[in-house]
Parts: sequence; structure tokens; C-alpha cells
Amino acid sequence: MSSIVITGGAGFVGSHAAKVAAEAGHQVTVLDSLELGHRAAVPPAAKFIEVDLLDIAALTAALEASRPEIVMHFSAYSQVGESVQDPVKYYRNNVGGTANLLAVANALSIGSFIFSSTAATYGIPEGVLDETHPTNPINPYGFSKLCAERMLRDNAFSTGMRVISFRYFNVAGAAPDGSIGEDHSPETHLIPRAINAALGRGQPLQIFGDDYNTPDGTCIRDYIHAQDLARAHLIGAEKLAAVTPNHGRGYFDLMNIGTGSGHSVMEVVSAVREVTGLDVPFSVTERRPGDPPTLVANADKIQRELSWRPKFPDIRDSVRHAFGWMRGHPNGFGDRAK
Repeated sequence: MSSIVITGGAGFVGSHAAKVAAEAGHQVTVLDSLELGHRAAVPPAAKFIEVDLLDIAALTAALEASRPEIVMHFSAYSQVGESVQDPVKYYRNNVGGTANLLAVANALSIGSFIFSSTAATYGIPEGVLDETHPTNPINPYGFSKLCAERMLRDNAFSTGMRVISFRYFNVAGAAPDGSIGEDHSPETHLIPRAINAALGRGQPLQIFGDDYNTPDGTCIRDYIHAQDLARAHLIGAEKLAAVTPNHGRGYFDLMNIGTGSGHSVMEVVSAVREVTGLDVPFSVTERRPGDPPTLVANADKIQRELSWRPKFPDIRDSVRHAFGWMRGHPNGFGDRAK
């Protein structure tokens, strides 16, 4: 059993990691400001501390109290469009918050760190999208994550810390047992937006552009189930525990997490129709700034080095679990106005 701190553990992705870690018997402490997260998403077995990573005194007290062996860092702003409109907000939080977290982790000699990164670090793909692909982010969100990755790498080599940065593709789904799922305000992710449209909650689904250079003109993405993502973090933690840093110089690695298969927006709409048995009303509007046409992972490295495979590679599994959560929780976690 390990002692794990999960920042952003009340959010969509972080709460799945907290749930999987707690169910595996680890001692889990969740740190979250609750600006975007939900207290009800934190598993009952986990300890919860409300803290903002920009408050370094409170952050120091939280980490001193929990004394983790590993930090899993999920806390970040993640909306591409918002980052284009307000880049300073993203650099302050995503880079500044990570710097604070690393400074405290260094002071407390925390040896292992897993970072929640993104495929947005790559920019517009040119050829195979593996970890050797050049990084050229086309929006501030992606660049803020790339800056944090570079900081983590430099810190690892200067302190001896062991670090894995997981570059996520599109996270989807919900806990198969229906206990936690997506609850964003406003909701920006495609699958819950399509399900809401099918359920008649709000306006028809807006599709941002149908003139991309893809077979049906809509953007193609690689959808990775949140449960599979959470499992990858635990396997990564085991990997870091077994790493012996080279002459004290630390360890840093990058890995994509995805299924290796892409689905267009219209294919997702079709999957929602199939799973729910409902129509999905939609309209097409202008493209969003900063959206590349296609983002599909080459996930050979994580499969090879961590022996990780997705249990839910079928997009219909993600839709089915999301639909189960949303149908059972029409008001999400019920802790904020819609």
C-alpha cells in the first residue's frame, strides 16, 4: 500500500484515479480547491483537503500532513477556447500551480510524481503521433502543459525525482458502477453534450465545423475511458517505485494514453443514438479556434513499457457508462447551479 496525494481529485479525471487507487487499498489524500471539482466525487475512503495550489502556505501544510510517497497531479484548467481568450489565467494556474507543487514536493523529499498532460502539446499532427512527434502547441492550454512538462523534466534531473508525464487524448465515460461521472458547468465535452441533446436537456448539440479535411468533415479524436486512464496511473506508480535514478539524476518519461483509434464527431453522434435509442438533434456552427482536425494516439509505448491495455476501447462503452451516470444523476452531483 502506498500513500498517494491526488491534486484535482474532485474533478472528472482525478476522481476516477482516486476511486481506483482507494479501491486498490492505497492511502489516498485528495487536494482540490472545489472551483471546478465536486466534494461528492471524492471516494469516501479518501481523505479530503480543500486547498488552492496557488496558496503555497496551505499547500505546504496539506502535503506535510499527508506525507505522500507519490503525487498524482491532475489540477489544471483545460478548456482550449478559454485559454485562447484568457491565456494568463492558464499560465498562472497550470504553470504556476505546478511550480508551487514541485517546490513543496522537493522540500519534503517526495520522490515520485505523475503528471496529467495532454495531446494538445503536439499541436497539429504531422505523421505518426507518438512521443517522438515534435511539440508545437497551437493554443495556450497546450503550451501551459508543455511548459509544466519541461519544468518537471528539469526538476527531475536536478533533484533525483522520478516522473512520468501522461499525455491524454480525449477522456470520456464514467465509472461503470455509476457512482461518478462528468459534471461540468458549462459542459464542453462531446459525449455528455450529445447525451444531453438526446435527453432533451437544453439546446441541440452544436458541432463546431464540418469542413475539416476528414472523411465526414468533422474533427476526429481518440476517446480514452476515464477508468482505463486511472488504471494507467496506478501502473505508472508501480513503475516509478521500481526505478533507480541514474547516479541520482532522476528519471523522466513521457507516454501517450489513448486507444489508437479515432472517431469523428458524427461517429460519436451515431454511437450515442445506438446506445440510447434516442435521436441526437444537432446544428453545425463555426469552427472553434485552436482545434486540430485529427488527434489520434500512437499508444505503443505505454503498452510496451507498462503492459497497459484499455479495458474499454469501444466508444460505445464510454457512451454507455456516461449515459448511465447522466440518466441517474440529472443534476450531476447537485452541488452547484446549472
